[in-house]
Amino acid sequence: MASATCATALLSVVLIAGPALGAPGMPPPVPPTPEGWESFKISEKKKPTYYQLIDEAGRPVLHAVAAGSASGLSRRAQFSIAERPVVSWRWKVSRLVAGADNSKARSEDAPARLIFTFDGDKSKLGRIDQAMLYVSGKLYGREMPYATLMYIWAAKAPLNAVIENPHTKRVQMVVVSSGPAGVGAWHSVSRNLLDDYRRVFNEEPGRLLSYGVMSDTDNTGETIEAWYGDIDFHPAGIPQARPAPVPAGKSKVR
Repeated sequence: MASATCATALLSVVLIAGPALGAPGMPPPVPPTPEGWESFKISEKKKPTYYQLIDEAGRPVLHAVAAGSASGLSRRAQFSIAERPVVSWRWKVSRLVAGADNSKARSEDAPARLIFTFDGDKSKLGRIDQAMLYVSGKLYGREMPYATLMYIWAAKAPLNAVIENPHTKRVQMVVVSSGPAGVGAWHSVSRNLLDDYRRVFNEEPGRLLSYGVMSDTDNTGETIEAWYGDIDFHPAGIPQARPAPVPAGKSKVR
């Protein structure tokens, strides 16, 4: 049974030592996807973001390099957010996406995102939203989930601002880091996912389908780096102890 204070973590998998980035002008080799995780693309036409698990001070962290690219990593959720609604994590970015504005389609980029997808009764959605689901299935071979909630690092939007995706209101973004303050340093974030979903969508959430990460610069064409670590889920009101370092070759999956 999973610990009450430590749910499945993004970077609690066997550390995979991949090769370094390729020489200038050469595409980097693609490292293996961490066990239990899946790569996802926004579109087959978009260049994928480069992800690699690395060791930093004895702890595994996920390093992302987005260079005019957009793709992510996701994992199927196998727990109830009613039981473990609080998500905590650390992230760091090398710089902001200076030209990004998440309210506009032509510049909807972010150096770091946590993404959560939810099930729900799609038949009650309006015709425009149902059409978006249909079109996404035809274009990308997979239908959009009922609802998607993202936590993002924004260039200028204020903290706690809620930004609707410019293409569909079924994707909502909450700003949890913003601006240049702390760029290059680790930020620790904790959010009540259940409360945020209720506030953003004004309804009770359905089943949590998946969670994942994405760094994207496909709209602005810029190049950034991001690092993700220690993504955990907790019951509300439980102190969140800092996870112990995971030595290379060990797994902390529960």
